[in-house]
Amino acid sequence: MAPPDSHGKAPPSPWIERFAPLVTAGGTVLDAACGSGRHSALFLSHGCRVTAIDRDVSRLRPQQGLEIIEADLEQRASLPTADRRFDAVVVTNYLHRPLLPALIDAVAPQGLLLYETFAVGNERFGKPSNPNFLLKPGELLDAVHDQLRVLAYEDLTVEQPNPAAVQRIAARRESA
Repeated sequence: MAPPDSHGKAPPSPWIERFAPLVTAGGTVLDAACGSGRHSALFLSHGCRVTAIDRDVSRLRPQQGLEIIEADLEQRASLPTADRRFDAVVVTNYLHRPLLPALIDAVAPQGLLLYETFAVGNERFGKPSNPNFLLKPGELLDAVHDQLRVLAYEDLTVEQPNPAAVQRIAARRESA
């Protein structure tokens, strides 16, 4: 993990930063399994309204444009926001396979899915090493097939901020 900033948060993922400008100011963003809220802060700074969900939201501070929902996503196969669609759905360093369809369904027409997490091969670098938390080759591509148009996809080993095997995707819902 990258060193924290002055507020104790790791900096945003470069992958998420790369695609953040595609979300229009004032748009809605779901930051699922938000952790310390580093991506929530990024999108708030871009003028978006953010819904941040995690089982521990104690590191988030209430602020204008931020909706905080405390929920253990691993105890459910649906989102607590299941009736809503977002201009962007952001997920990093998190995998709960039963939730993948709900996350994809939460992407509004013309909205984005920005997903980046650990993949098979990461076990050689440390945790996570449990296959339940590592994406299989092509798994993100398979998950969005026939639902979202892939803008970019990578399945690779990175060196920064720490060596890791990752998969990441940026995909857009073309229609309703």
